[in-house]
Amino acid sequence: MKSYNLSHLRELEAESIYVLREVYAQFENPAILFSGGKDSIVITHLARKAFHPAKIPFPLVHIDTGHNFPETIEFRDNLVEKLGAKLVVGSVQKSIDEGKAAEEKGKNASRNAIQTVTLLDTVEENQFDAAIGGARRDEEKARAKERFFSHRDEFGQWDPKNQRPELWNIFNGKHHHGEHFRVFPLSNWTEMDVWQYILLENIDIPSLYFAHERKVIRRNGTWLPVSEFIQIDPKETVEEKVIRFRTLGDITITGGVESDADTLEKIVEEVAAARQTERGNREDDKRSETAMEDRKKQGYF
Repeated sequence: MKSYNLSHLRELEAESIYVLREVYAQFENPAILFSGGKDSIVITHLARKAFHPAKIPFPLVHIDTGHNFPETIEFRDNLVEKLGAKLVVGSVQKSIDEGKAAEEKGKNASRNAIQTVTLLDTVEENQFDAAIGGARRDEEKARAKERFFSHRDEFGQWDPKNQRPELWNIFNGKHHHGEHFRVFPLSNWTEMDVWQYILLENIDIPSLYFAHERKVIRRNGTWLPVSEFIQIDPKETVEEKVIRFRTLGDITITGGVESDADTLEKIVEEVAAARQTERGNREDDKRSETAMEDRKKQGYF
């Protein structure tokens, strides 16, 4: 007799595909928030499987800060061409030029926080009523509070104390005009689950995730990549290290870890032994104890 027992990865896959199909059923104009990082890549892969043999029915939305890793942009463009997907790009530089966002100054300046302005404008301009993201509950304490279907008011704000119950995987996507939802199909996944799934499915990912040589400086306990977008203090020394990145964001805030993990198998082994969360090297999360939650209340990813 054939067994229909699923591995934990296939159970997670089935749950996420169910959520994606619920989004398609309940919303009129959903989109996938695509950063070029591993989680949004997995979301896109799951969407491809969920609606195969048809194309992905959601556009990919990238909020471009202008401070991206070049490798990320190249990967994004190649994937969009391969999938035949629609790409919508929101420009943070445009928001700055229009006076809607003020750029930070100083050595630790980042465009990460002001992405929120561009994201909300992009959602409004395109009338997206659901934005699908790759956030997971294990990443950060604020993200652990999110539901699968996370309501946003007409100003794009999130109220962690006023969320809808989700019993027996029954999702409520009803909303008033001007409101929208953020949807997180990977909520129950862990970093290890994501890497094991990427290995299982042999999913292409940016080269940044694999160990490689790069010029870096040591800042706030992490190896920060040297680029045209950061100010190097005279006391800081530029070194060349073999590093990789566990999470991808702006090049100005994404710290690397010394590593020799140059294959998916080695990455899985490294993650299994890690004692620091993957966002432990993200400068934007170190600004305060509630940095992520404060940004999310304002409409951040």
